[in-house]
Amino acid sequence: MNSHIQTILTISGSDGTGESGVQADIKTVSALGGYAVSVITSVTVQNTVGIQRFFDIPVDVVSGQIEAIINDVQPTVFKIGMVRSVEILRVLIDAIVRYQPRHVIYDPIVFSSRGERLMGDDVLAQVRQMLLPLCSLVIVKPHDAASLVGIRGKQSVEEQEMLQRLRAFGCREVLLMDDRSPILHGQSNTLSSAIATFLAQGKTVEQAISQARSYISQQIMRADNLQGRSPELYNDFIDAVHLHCHTNSDVAFYADCLNVSSRYLAQVTRRIAGKSPKEIIDECVVEVLVRQLLTTNKTVQEIAYEYGFSSQAHFSRYFKKQKGMTPSAFRQNKE
Repeated sequence: MNSHIQTILTISGSDGTGESGVQADIKTVSALGGYAVSVITSVTVQNTVGIQRFFDIPVDVVSGQIEAIINDVQPTVFKIGMVRSVEILRVLIDAIVRYQPRHVIYDPIVFSSRGERLMGDDVLAQVRQMLLPLCSLVIVKPHDAASLVGIRGKQSVEEQEMLQRLRAFGCREVLLMDDRSPILHGQSNTLSSAIATFLAQGKTVEQAISQARSYISQQIMRADNLQGRSPELYNDFIDAVHLHCHTNSDVAFYADCLNVSSRYLAQVTRRIAGKSPKEIIDECVVEVLVRQLLTTNKTVQEIAYEYGFSSQAHFSRYFKKQKGMTPSAFRQNKE
């Protein structure tokens, strides 16, 4: 490794989209002329729609990663992101105390950009007591700040008071991200990595923050974030439902038609419409059934068999669950 390239150790979770986590740290550090080495604390199952699952790396494996990297490479700056367990947090604190890096940058990942809670109260308590006093700089998003200082519920706290509370826990420097501008997925992650890189290159904290903000502004203007297929998929799903709902109400059928998993389809419909695929399918089916009941002379039994119900009783139970009355009662009520 070139001895003139400053090395930054990123300790965080993995994000398969590359927009956040260790992958984004490596991209940012490399783009700014540094060299990133990494320790992974959690592996996520996620895409542009959101996080589905976590797998937290066993604490002995995290400890082994840290020891292997630090003993050999001796990075001068640590950048810490996602930490989800007290045990892993203690390993990190021990490493900071033992190896005394020049700077420790902490970007608390309390909530994801889509609102998923990522840290428990037990971890937050240990962060306040043990990690914050060791940090050169804490970069905190508005949504995370209240949880970080131990405020529960919807209590409103002014920015200056929030900064005072954070400094009361021993933080040397605090950067509270601007609540007036949108915080995109991975934005604070990229900002903290950029600051860490500039610090490793010998800049002051103030200079590093200023240059990192300029870099973030350039990235936002480029607007090159990864775009998933969810809007297109949602429209294709709606089209498929209207085409096939008279013969099929099974979510797996539509997922197969669209060549995606049922789980991903559910993520998409929840994000865009706030409904499950089954709810959308049922709404379409009921709409068709209502039209049949009101505009044709077909018997309830004929409609039941035409639309794939095993019996008239099955049709009646389904319709009553959706509309609050049987098909016969609904037809009579509308006459």
